[in-house]
Amino acid sequence: MREEFRADLASVGQTLVAMAEGVRAAMREATAALLAADQTGAEEVVHGDAEINAYYRQVEDKVYDLLARQAPVASDLRLLISAIHVAADLERMGDLADHVAKTCLRRVPARAVPDELVPVVRDMAAVADRIAGKITEILETSDAQRAAELESDDDEMDELNKQLFGLLLGTAWRHGVEAAIDGALLGRWYERFADHAVNAGDQIVYLVTGEAPAA
Repeated sequence: MREEFRADLASVGQTLVAMAEGVRAAMREATAALLAADQTGAEEVVHGDAEINAYYRQVEDKVYDLLARQAPVASDLRLLISAIHVAADLERMGDLADHVAKTCLRRVPARAVPDELVPVVRDMAAVADRIAGKITEILETSDAQRAAELESDDDEMDELNKQLFGLLLGTAWRHGVEAAIDGALLGRWYERFADHAVNAGDQIVYLVTGEAPAA
C-alpha cells in the first residue's frame, strides 16, 4: 500500500512538471504570435489551453482520491496540499498565456503591439519564460533556495510593467485608447503570470521546509 501511495505521489509530481512545461511553451508561443501578428500560432495556444486544464483536473482528481483512500498525515499531507495550490497557479498561468494569444487574434492582420512597446513586451516575455523555466526546475528538484529566487524575478517584471505604463501614459503616445488598453492588459497579464509563478514557488518552499507562505 505504501509503495502504491509513493507511486501515486510521483505521478502527481510528473503531471505538475508537464503542466509547468506546457505553460512555459504556451506563453512563449503566445508572445511570438503577438509580436508577429501570427493568427495560426495564436490559435494553437488557445486550443492548447484545454490540455493544461486537463492536467489540472488530473492533479485535482488524484489528490482528492489519495486524501480519501490514504488519509495522509505530516509531510505527505503537506505535499498533497501543495500540489493542489501549485496546479491552480499553473492553470492560471496557462489562462494568462491564452489571454495574450487572444489579444493577438483580436487585432489580426494588424499587430496588437505598436513599435514603441515591442522592446518592453519582449523583455517581459523573457522574464516570464525564465520564471516558468525555474518553476519546472524547482518541481523536479524541490530546491527551496531556487524557489526563493523567484521574488527577485518578480521584482524585475514589476519594474518592466512600470516602464510599459510610462510609455502608455507618456506625451509621445500616438496610438489611441484602444491600443493603450491592449498594452495595459498585456502588461497586467505578464505581471500576473510572474505573480502566480511566485505563489507556486512559495508552495514548494512550504513543502520542503514546512514554513507556510507569508500572507
